[in-house]
Amino acid sequence: MFKQIALSLLVASIATPVLADGEVNVYSARKEQLIKPLFDKFTEQTGIKVNLVTGKDDALLERLKLEGENTPADLLMTADAGRLYRAVEMELTQPVESATLKKDIPENLRDPANQWFGLTSRARPIFYVKDKVKPEELSTYEDLADPKWKGRICVRSSDNIYNQSMLGSMIAVNGAEKAQAWADGLVKNFARPPEGGDRDQIKAAAAGQCDIAISNTYYYGQMLTGEEAEDKAAAEKVAIFWPNQSDRGTHINISGAAVTKTAKNKDNAVKLMEFLVNDESQKWYAEANQEYPVKTGIAPSDMLKGWGEFKADSLNLSELGKHNAEAVKIMDKAGWK
Repeated sequence: MFKQIALSLLVASIATPVLADGEVNVYSARKEQLIKPLFDKFTEQTGIKVNLVTGKDDALLERLKLEGENTPADLLMTADAGRLYRAVEMELTQPVESATLKKDIPENLRDPANQWFGLTSRARPIFYVKDKVKPEELSTYEDLADPKWKGRICVRSSDNIYNQSMLGSMIAVNGAEKAQAWADGLVKNFARPPEGGDRDQIKAAAAGQCDIAISNTYYYGQMLTGEEAEDKAAAEKVAIFWPNQSDRGTHINISGAAVTKTAKNKDNAVKLMEFLVNDESQKWYAEANQEYPVKTGIAPSDMLKGWGEFKADSLNLSELGKHNAEAVKIMDKAGWK
């Protein structure tokens, strides 16, 4: 009861956009400054007004569920394929037929049933302290469970979707039994109980609390290019290692979008998604957010280029959602807090 009341208050605290012709209503977990410039350009080119509501990822899913058929939202934008898969399972989305989206977005970065589409991608590699670890000591995610790394690894908690999806990809490839053995070994190698976000893992490594951290690449890029001198100094103490280059490749994920089940402005929502994968938009994402474009042929930013090319896991990202529940169980059993 208390949880329901709190959620209702949260929903009520977010302004609701007004339905109108020539508009599209977007619920986005991305911060306004990371997407509004693109929305303004879309409006300038099409005349379609974008009404934007921002909020936390899971809170927006719950809001859509509570609003049901009365939701004004036409498009949901959120991070992680596992969360988009959850939106489909909650029956909050609908399939979209778009030749543009199918052509511009690789098959593994979109839902097989066309319920959601990746708009940007990010990798989740290994970061190592340059004066404590030699890159030749590293190889795969699986190797991080080796006792040689005992007390040397920092990673955020198991309730984070990024780690759940990373483990989900391992379940898909290696099976649940091997994934459990890996999680058991990894937990034994933690330098400290998991705490904080991805940036905090890099900061902890730089501060000497651990030698290795796992983080999404765009956080690292934002630390290097941001205004916080402390963040930049910490990021400069670590380097990226791309794991699993001799087999499946480094784990990747997306930020993406899905048209809501009861979208009143579906055509406009599809037009907006198509706009977000055009060349100009993909270049903007790469430069402004330090993310990888999903569209083939669009180069990443100079900073991302400087990190080197890498083999990315080609697993269809819908598998991350399929194995999410099992990943959470494995983490709980391993004692991954």
